[in-house]
Amino acid sequence: MQYKIFPPEKLKVTIELPASKSISNRVLILNALSLNTNPVKNLSDCEDTQVIIDAFNSDSNVFDVKGAGTAMRFLTAFLAGMDGEWIVQGSKRMHERPIYPLVDTLRVLGADIEYIENDGYPPLKIKGKRLFGGEVNVSGGISSQFISALMMIAPTMENGLIINIRDEIISKPYINLTAKLMEEYGIHLKWEGSRIKIKPQSYKPISFKVESDWSAASYWYEMVSLFPNSEVTLLGLQEGSYQGDANLINLFKDLGVSTEFVSDGVIIRKVKKTAKKFFHNFVSEPDLAQTFAATCCLLHVPFIFSGVQSLRIKETDRIEALKTELKKLGFVLRETDSEMLEWDGERCFVEENAAIDTYDDHRMAMSLSPAAIPYRSLIINDPHVVSKSYPNFWGDLQKAGFTVEEITN
Repeated sequence: MQYKIFPPEKLKVTIELPASKSISNRVLILNALSLNTNPVKNLSDCEDTQVIIDAFNSDSNVFDVKGAGTAMRFLTAFLAGMDGEWIVQGSKRMHERPIYPLVDTLRVLGADIEYIENDGYPPLKIKGKRLFGGEVNVSGGISSQFISALMMIAPTMENGLIINIRDEIISKPYINLTAKLMEEYGIHLKWEGSRIKIKPQSYKPISFKVESDWSAASYWYEMVSLFPNSEVTLLGLQEGSYQGDANLINLFKDLGVSTEFVSDGVIIRKVKKTAKKFFHNFVSEPDLAQTFAATCCLLHVPFIFSGVQSLRIKETDRIEALKTELKKLGFVLRETDSEMLEWDGERCFVEENAAIDTYDDHRMAMSLSPAAIPYRSLIINDPHVVSKSYPNFWGDLQKAGFTVEEITN
C-alpha cells in the first residue's frame, strides 16, 4: 500500500499527541512488579505497548512481541524472574537483532534462558525463577534498554543488583527515565558515575497517568520549521518532562521553531531564525536523528551528527535508510566514521515520482513525510508502519489539512 501526501495551504491546528511509548512500556512492567490492581491511565495505543499488554493478559506461555524491541528486552528480564516456562519470539527482523548482552548478564544473575534458533538472538525459551542478583558489568554502548530491563527487576533479586557501566552510555536519558519512574513506585536506588546500586525492596502500587510523547512531537516541530507563519498546539506535553527527547525544544530553536508552554501542552510557532549549520551529538536522543536529518536537508542546513552508532541496530539500519531515501529527494549524506553522519550541502538529481521506502520502521515514515511540504507532494510506501508508536499519525495530518490519498496497485 502507498499513500500520496499533499500539504495544506496553511498550518494551524491543535493535535492530541499519543501517550509516551517509553513511559507506558516501563510503567506496565513496574505496575506488574508492584502487584498493582489500578490500571495505568492514558497508556499508549501503539503496537509496542499493546504487545506488552497482550502478554500480561494472555493465558499462553508463548509471547509474540512482533517488531517491538523494548517489549522483547523488558519481557525477557521480567519473565526471567517469574516462576514458569516462557517462550518470547518476534518478527523476522526481531530475530536478527542481538539480545545476547542482556541474556548473558541475566544468566550471570541466575537466569535460565536458552536460544531456540541462533545463539545470541531471539526467539528465547525462559525458565523463570527468583534471581539471586549480585554485581555485573555491562556496556553502555549497545542499548540503554538492556540496562533499564535489569534495573526494573533488580529490587526483586535476593541480593539486589550493582550495575557497573563501561563505555559511553547511549541514550542516557532513558536510563534516567527508568530510575525516576522506579522512584515514583517507591524504589530507592543510587546512581553515581557509571555505577547503579539497587538493594532488595518492594515496589509500591500507585496511581499513574502517562504524559504525551515528545518523540511524536518532533514530527510536528519538523512540519512547523518548514511552513511559514505556522502554529501548532500539541496537547499533553509537560514542562520538566523525564523524557530525554524533550530536548528537541532546545534543538529546534536553531531550526526556526519557538516553544511556549501552556496549561495543557505547548504552542509551537515558525520564527525566522535558522542556523547556517547544525551540529549535535545524538547519543542521548537517537530517536530524533532521523527527524533532524530530514529537517536540516529540507531547510538546506548542512549538518554533522555524532553519536549515531546505535541507529544501525534499530528497526532497520537507519543510517543506510536515511542515505538511500534522502538521496531520492536530492541530498547526498555521508558517514565520516561509524559514529558520524553528515550532509555538507551536496545535491544530486531528485528522483522523479520518488516513493519513500519505510523499511518496517515507523520513524522513517514520519520523519520523511513532511518533505511533502517543500516538494508539494510525496509518496510513502507501507505507511501502516506508524502503528508502532503513533497509530493516528495520518489521521492527524488530515486534521491539519494535509490530503492523504491511498494509492492501490
